[in-house]
Amino acid sequence: MTTEHERDDGRLAVVERFLMAMSMGALCVLTMVNVLVRYFTDISFAFTEEISVVLMVFMTLVGASHAFAQNHHIAIAYFVERKPWLQRFGSRLAAGSSLLMFGLLVWFGTRMAWDDYRYEVTSPSLGVPQWWYSVWLPLLSALIVLRLIGILRKQTP
Repeated sequence: MTTEHERDDGRLAVVERFLMAMSMGALCVLTMVNVLVRYFTDISFAFTEEISVVLMVFMTLVGASHAFAQNHHIAIAYFVERKPWLQRFGSRLAAGSSLLMFGLLVWFGTRMAWDDYRYEVTSPSLGVPQWWYSVWLPLLSALIVLRLIGILRKQTP
């Protein structure tokens, strides 16, 4: 029998997989269009690089959240698989360290996005407000922080 938390986690995992697939698809289409246009016309859609970078960061952060939730992140298993107590300690240390790092990304990413908004910074190619791009870093890092808090709560005996 599944708990309410596990059902919510499953729904969020489906949304994350959808967002990863959509951003990867958009990234592929954008890159292919740029390659084809450049090959056939000698014209470059330089602005597509700006969008591609944002899509790559978005996809990476959503993928990191999904990887933490599914326990599919990179791990050095040689040491932690030797003894069960070491595995528990290593898992808590990894989750705690990741929580600290992504917490810092939330803090400094929020400050960066706020500065972009406050000083009306525009993007170099398209000239749109830069905060449209930078706001995703703290938002998605906050999602990862919530995932890590959930992992640490599950690990607490």
